[in-house]
Amino acid sequence: MTRSSRDLCWNCQSEVGGEYFCPQCVKVQPASVWSDYFDVFGLPRKLGLDLEDLQRRFYDWSRKFHPDLFQRATPEEQAISLENSALVNTAYRTLRDPIARVEYLIGLEEGAVKGIPPKAPLDLLEEMLEVQEALEAAKASALDAETRKRLMDERARLAERRRAEEERLLDVGREWDALVDGSRAASRDRDDLRRPLLDRMKGILAARAYLTTVINDLSDALGEDSQTHASHRRH
Repeated sequence: MTRSSRDLCWNCQSEVGGEYFCPQCVKVQPASVWSDYFDVFGLPRKLGLDLEDLQRRFYDWSRKFHPDLFQRATPEEQAISLENSALVNTAYRTLRDPIARVEYLIGLEEGAVKGIPPKAPLDLLEEMLEVQEALEAAKASALDAETRKRLMDERARLAERRRAEEERLLDVGREWDALVDGSRAASRDRDDLRRPLLDRMKGILAARAYLTTVINDLSDALGEDSQTHASHRRH
C-alpha cells in the first residue's frame, strides 16, 4: 500500500512515497505521517464501505504491524509498530460504525472534529414538549400502567423516527459518494455541492442525537437500561 505524500525514511533517509515500509531499508514507517482513517486502509473518503473488505484490510495491517513481530527490532521500530497498531485499531472501530464514520468524515472535510449538538426536529417540537411533561410526571410519582404504556409507545415511535433519520443519512451518504466518484468536475462546482451535503449530514446527526437522548430518558424513566434497549433495537 502506498500514499501520494512524500517523506524521508527515519532510518536511511531514502525518499518514502507513503509506503508503510521503506523500500530501501525495509524499516517500518509511522503511518500517522500520511494517514487519516480512510488512508490507513487505502480507501477513498466515501461513506458506503464494503465492511467485509474493510475487515480484510484491518486483519492484514494488524498482522503486519503487530508488536510481536518487532520484539527483536530497535526501540524506534517497536514504538512505531505500537503507534501504527493503535492507529489501525482506532481507524477500524471508527469506520465500521456508520454513524461514527459520518462524524469522522465531517471532521476531516471541515478541518476539525467538532461535536454536533443535539437539536430537536422542527416537526416534533410540540410533541417533544408533551413527552418532557410525561417524563416529569413519571419522575414525580410512581408509574401506573397507563403512564408506563404511554412512555413505551412514545419510545417505540421515537425509535422508529430515529431509524428514519438513519435512512435519510444513508441517502445523503450515497449522494456524497456519487460526488466523490464524479470528482473530475471542476473543483469550484464540487465545493458548491459538497457544502450542502455536509450541512445536511450535520442536521440529521443533530436530530438523531436529540432523539437518542429522549429515548434514553424514556428508558431510564421506565427503569430499563438504555444500552440494553439500544442493543435490542439494533437486532
